[in-house]
Amino acid sequence: MKQSHLFTILLLQFLFLPHFVKSEVELPLIPQPQQLEWGHVWTNFSSVSIHSDANFVKEKKYLIGFLSREGIQVNFGIGKKTLHIELTKGEVLNPLGFDGAYRLSVGNRVEIVAESPTGIFHGIQTLKQLIRKERKNAKIAHCEIKDWPAFQIRGFMHDVGRNYQSPQFLKEQLEVMANYKYNVFHFHLTDDPGWRLESKIYPQLQSPKVTSRNPDKYYTQEEFIDLVNFCASRHITLIPEFDIPGHSKAFRKAFGLKSMNSPQVQKILLDLIDELCALVPAEKMPYIHLGTDEVRNREERVDSDFLVPLIKCVEQNKRKYISWWHGMVSPNDSTSVKQLWSQHEPLKGHPFIDSRANYINHLDPLAGMSRLFYQQVCRQEHGDEFALGGILCLWNDNRVEDERNLIKQNPVYPAMLVYSDAVWKGKKNYKGKEYWAQLPPKGISEYQDYIDFEEKLTVHRDLFFQAKEFPYLKHAHIPWKIIGPFNHGGNTSVSFPVENIIQDEYKINGKKYQWRSENIHGGTVHLKHFFGFPSPVKEKKGTVYAMTRIWSPKKQDIDFWISFQGWSRSGGRRGGPLPNLGQWHTTNPKIWVNNQEIEPPYWKQAGLAANTPEIPFVDEDYFYRKPTMILLKKGWNKVLLKIPHGGSSWKWMFTCIPVVVKDGNISEVPKLKFDI
Repeated sequence: MKQSHLFTILLLQFLFLPHFVKSEVELPLIPQPQQLEWGHVWTNFSSVSIHSDANFVKEKKYLIGFLSREGIQVNFGIGKKTLHIELTKGEVLNPLGFDGAYRLSVGNRVEIVAESPTGIFHGIQTLKQLIRKERKNAKIAHCEIKDWPAFQIRGFMHDVGRNYQSPQFLKEQLEVMANYKYNVFHFHLTDDPGWRLESKIYPQLQSPKVTSRNPDKYYTQEEFIDLVNFCASRHITLIPEFDIPGHSKAFRKAFGLKSMNSPQVQKILLDLIDELCALVPAEKMPYIHLGTDEVRNREERVDSDFLVPLIKCVEQNKRKYISWWHGMVSPNDSTSVKQLWSQHEPLKGHPFIDSRANYINHLDPLAGMSRLFYQQVCRQEHGDEFALGGILCLWNDNRVEDERNLIKQNPVYPAMLVYSDAVWKGKKNYKGKEYWAQLPPKGISEYQDYIDFEEKLTVHRDLFFQAKEFPYLKHAHIPWKIIGPFNHGGNTSVSFPVENIIQDEYKINGKKYQWRSENIHGGTVHLKHFFGFPSPVKEKKGTVYAMTRIWSPKKQDIDFWISFQGWSRSGGRRGGPLPNLGQWHTTNPKIWVNNQEIEPPYWKQAGLAANTPEIPFVDEDYFYRKPTMILLKKGWNKVLLKIPHGGSSWKWMFTCIPVVVKDGNISEVPKLKFDI
């Protein structure tokens, strides 16, 4: 009887196996696994059966939830075209030893093997990218993957001290982080405008009288615990930050303090640290961040031993202490974790987290993504006991009215995906900072690497970010030739002969100018980078002209993203004031298509001063304002840009790229060609 029963089960399994279809399969996985071999076969299935090791019950439940939302039936027996998935505990290749390694095998069944629940969870994220839903059925690509993280900390930071975000909105972003194998959420809870975590010991911290933005908006202790648990269920560690003694205006107002060096400050902060640590056990929230950066004002300055009892309190609560570097250093502190910002080098002997040159609020959605792509986390290929990893940061200093504008006016989702590849897979050294502000020359492998990656990036945009803000277009293929800079003598309105006739070279005031095209391509081009990274122009000011040609298969009106300034969404409007009506920018740039000048937008806040951080951005950047419509003729169209620089301008750059905007989604304009 037993043999007959076993034979029946095997026969049924054979009859109801999923249908295999041979095909060329190479899907765009982000982040890229460490080792990957494609099977060139799809498996079609209509339902899924999942079996798991007892250690992975939560991960199994998570996978069932994903499949159910995708409309894929999960059964617990044998059904027609059932795909069998096994979540198995076992040894996997993990040369660096960081938690999260897994092995994924897709064949006549799917098996994810890992030593820990985190590894299984990461394997599930990759599995999700291998599945394509097709009406009532689905299919999955065959492959063999061995994967592990290059760094132990892979994080993203939000500054809710300046701009509050609702828990629901944060959870949407945390889901995206989980999908792309992030494991740290850095929660910058306090800053000058507000102290956002409820204190039941000191409720005055939540008073609207001390909160200059979003009064009455803070996280209750219950909401905070819920966020920690939400992160933990997705194998993300929440790191809370109380930023002191700088950035402490709300704190000082709450207690009527004239100085952070007042005697009662330490007692209050010790109470707040104890209260915070009492909310969540150390194993779930192992780090406490105390800021210490940018102590610039007299009222923020404290004695050299100010941090000593605070660090001791953190350690007594069995947490690790993190602070910004460059920031304050406590006497005899030799073990704290330093989070690097700007271009600061690691502090000798201290483990560090790299947040240098990756602030999304400074990044253009196009050129900024290539910057993140070529940037090596910790300036090395993988982590170690000192180089812990990296945290991508959004410092939207300026006020926003609608929380969604934080990811609408900053390229958060594209940046998350690009950075996830760097911090999970690791990066080779792409000549240091050579390609942080300019793409590599066409034809070399470094250039092709980015072309290949942006193809993957746009597939993810179209598959997984429908109706979400994802301002990225394939752009690295667009060539430009430039000439100049011509000396405008401080008058950016001055015209040069380029505007009247296109020649191979010009001679002005005894100086010869010729067109050049090396390393100049992209939808956004930094002629000279504002942070000094290598770029095509060496001069500090002048007028540059850029030219390209666009071939259109027919006469048609096309939307364009056009800009001559990338506004950093912090520190007011750097490079301001805003242009007046009739200007693209205060430096008087221009654009002509087929010799017809293109009029600038109707600015809603024309002429607004630079120092206006409390007035929200509206239409300053091209990617969240209405595109400019331009008539292209059939055949080749000449595009000429004038880009002066000088005076109060900060960024010397331009953006010009065709775009399709439909139902909140963007995509490339089909069938256009570019040449110079």
